[in-house]
Amino acid sequence: MSGAHDNTPVYPDEQDRITSFDHTYEQYRERIRKYFSLKVNPMAADDLTQQVFLKAVENFHRFKGNSNLFTWIFKIAQNTVKNEYRRLSRQKESPFDFTDYESQSISLEFTKHVDIRIDISSALRKLSEIDQEIIALRFFVDCTLSEISKIVGLRESAVKNRLYRALEKLRKELKEWGDIAIMSIQDMISIVNKGDSQGTHERLNKVHQDLFDELKINVERVTSKYNHQPSQKIVIEIYPDLQAFHHAVGEPGAPDWFMGTYEGHILKIVSPLNPGPDHTYESILKGVVHLFTMWLIEDINPSAPKWIRQGIGGYEAKQMTKDYLKSSTEDAIRNLAIPSFDDLDNDTWDFETMKGFQFSYMMVEFVMDRYGIDALNKVIRNPHDFEGIFKCTKPELYMQWVEYIKQ
Repeated sequence: MSGAHDNTPVYPDEQDRITSFDHTYEQYRERIRKYFSLKVNPMAADDLTQQVFLKAVENFHRFKGNSNLFTWIFKIAQNTVKNEYRRLSRQKESPFDFTDYESQSISLEFTKHVDIRIDISSALRKLSEIDQEIIALRFFVDCTLSEISKIVGLRESAVKNRLYRALEKLRKELKEWGDIAIMSIQDMISIVNKGDSQGTHERLNKVHQDLFDELKINVERVTSKYNHQPSQKIVIEIYPDLQAFHHAVGEPGAPDWFMGTYEGHILKIVSPLNPGPDHTYESILKGVVHLFTMWLIEDINPSAPKWIRQGIGGYEAKQMTKDYLKSSTEDAIRNLAIPSFDDLDNDTWDFETMKGFQFSYMMVEFVMDRYGIDALNKVIRNPHDFEGIFKCTKPELYMQWVEYIKQ
C-alpha cells in the first residue's frame, strides 16, 4: 500500500526516529551493498541491503550509542550473510566467492580520466581468509582502519600491519605489470572483460598492457589539446568477439567494421584478440583512442555534429594513412560526390558508405591546417558560428574544403 493511502498513525517520537534513519540509510546504503556484492550473488545484493536497513530501523531503539553506528549496522549485515549462507546450504547451493567475481578488480590509475581494471582474483586467493576480508573491507567497502578493527576483532595496529603485508604480497603477485604495480586501488573504473575470456591469462594481460600503453600516450594529450577536464571517468568494456559485441549493443546485424561504440561514459569494444575480418589488433587499440576522443568531444558539447566527433576521433587516433585516405576517396572527389556538412551528420550505416569516416577526418585536417587548433576548439563549442569562427558562410567554408582536398 502506498503512503498516500496508509492511515496508520505515526507518532512524533517515531517520526523523528524514521527521519533520522533516512540520513543513515543514504550515508551507509552503498557501502553495505558493496559488501553484499562480495559475499552473495550480485543480483541478490540489493535485496539483502534492503533487509539490513529494515532490520536496523526496527531495532534502532536498541542502539546505545556506545559503538560506531556503521559497525552496528555492519554486524546486522554479517548476520544477514550468515543466514543467507544457511539458506543456500539447505538448497545445496554454493555461497558466492568474491575472488571469482570478474569485476572485483583493482584500478591502475595512470590518468585522472581513465583507469584500467585488471583481475586480481588469482592473487587474492593466495592471501589468508582474514587478509582477503581486510582487503575487501578497506578497498571495496571503503571502511576505515578503526571500523575494520571492530568488524574483524583485531587491534587497529594489527589490521594496519596485515593490510600492509597483504598489499605487498599483491604487488609481488602482479609484478608482471612492471612500473604500474605501484597502484591505487581506491577507485574502481576500468577495462572489464565481458563474456567468456578469449585466450590465455597471459594474452589477456598483454591486451590490457597494450591498451594501457595506447591510452597513456594519448588521453592526457587529447584532454589538454581540447581544453576540457572530463565530467567523469570512463569505463571500457571488452567483448570477446564481434557477435557478442553486436548483440550487447543491440545491433545483431551490424557490419563487420563496427567494432566499438559508447553509451554514456561506457566505451564498448570488441577484443583486439578477435577483431573480425575488417580490423587488426592494432586498429582496435587505435579505435579505443578514437572512441575516447569522440566521447570527450560530446562531453564538451553534446550537440556537436557527427562530423566533428568522428573527424576529431579519427584525426587524434591516426587510424587512416594518407595513402588510404587518398585511394578510398579519389573516385568521390573526382566525381564531386563529396558529402556536405549535413550529409556528414548522418547517424545510419550510410555514413560508412559515403566515406564519412574519411571525409570527416579530412575536414578536421583542413580546419587544423588552415585555421589552427583554436578555431577547431571554437567550432566544437559553437558548431554553427561559421562566420564568427571562419569569417565566411557555411557554403563558403565547404567550397574552401572541396578545393583543399582536390589538390
